Amino acid sequence: MPLGTLDRTAPPLFNQGPSALSKLIFFSALALFLMVADGRFHLVQPIRSVIGTVLYPAQWLALKPVQMVLGGSKYFDDLQTAQGNEAQARKALASQAERASQADAMAQDNARLRGLLELRQTTITPGRAAEVLYDAADPYSRKVVIDQGQTHGITPGSPVIDADGVLGQVTLVQAFTSEVTLVIDRDLSIPVQNTRTGARSVAFGDATAHSAGMELRFMGANADLREGDLLATSGVDGVYPAGIPVAKIDRIERRADSAFARIYCVPIATVSGARYVLVLAPVGEQVPRIAPATPDPAAAKKKDKDAKAKADAKNNKGKPGDKAPADKPADKAAEASAQKPGAAQPAAKPAESSAQKPAAQPAAKPAAAPVSRPPAAAAPKPEGRTP
Repeated sequence: MPLGTLDRTAPPLFNQGPSALSKLIFFSALALFLMVADGRFHLVQPIRSVIGTVLYPAQWLALKPVQMVLGGSKYFDDLQTAQGNEAQARKALASQAERASQADAMAQDNARLRGLLELRQTTITPGRAAEVLYDAADPYSRKVVIDQGQTHGITPGSPVIDADGVLGQVTLVQAFTSEVTLVIDRDLSIPVQNTRTGARSVAFGDATAHSAGMELRFMGANADLREGDLLATSGVDGVYPAGIPVAKIDRIERRADSAFARIYCVPIATVSGARYVLVLAPVGEQVPRIAPATPDPAAAKKKDKDAKAKADAKNNKGKPGDKAPADKPADKAAEASAQKPGAAQPAAKPAESSAQKPAAQPAAKPAAAPVSRPPAAAAPKPEGRTP
């Protein structure tokens, strides 16, 4: 290089290569190509799998401390929750045991009283568990379909309950499925009884597009009803067993221009999310089981003794060797004297008339006794009278 010549080229250390704009365009196009290729042709899936397999041990080691911290806090929370649930379960078990003992005592007293009154024994309603498959396709009704049908012994009209109360009634039975009309449907009505007052009425479904409730109809405006009263089945319809919860009174509207009150109720059962239900047999189809009467040994022994005494008396009545009673000789003597001919009978009549007349006259008229005829003159007069 000549000494007077100036070198204007950059040294190799400062060689920049392609410009920044060209690099941005290239890598953007490459990223877009890879995204399209992975989304449509899955070209990057093997590469992703290999990278994920290689990096898995590092990810596992990095997540272990975090999992230990989270697991420790969750362990203590679960332990505290489990201890609280155990305490509640023990209290519920104690209360249930007390109720069970009281229920057994009441059942024994009920059976004893029914036996004394000779009433029909109550029956235990049999049931069959079922699962709700789906809601019915009719948008204007409130119905569900269960997985039990005619082949399983389900009959139309069977009541359906869940863990809380009455859910509805079977209205359509097919071979393997059945359709249950819920209590909130407008076409279903249930005879109910107020557990507080004992008043009976009929609850109708009152489901609308915005609410799912019931209505208690035909109750007077001055009826003894309160918000929160529990309504249970009365059992008078022969379908639902008595005493199963149906609904609670939510709101009462009393109007001056109407003789009846508007009573809105909330169903007890889970009508919108029931999963498992119990299908009961109608009460009218059940055969009452009457317990056989226990024979009394003393009464049976006394009855056999009386029957034996009657049989012995009947057998000894016609025997000739038996002694006659004490009054039979007197009767025979009287018959013999009555059969003899003579003056026995005429002598008896004057004696009877003479004995009766003097005794009757002083008792009837004591003041007229001195002026009456003497008994001697009165006695011969009936003797000379011809019959």
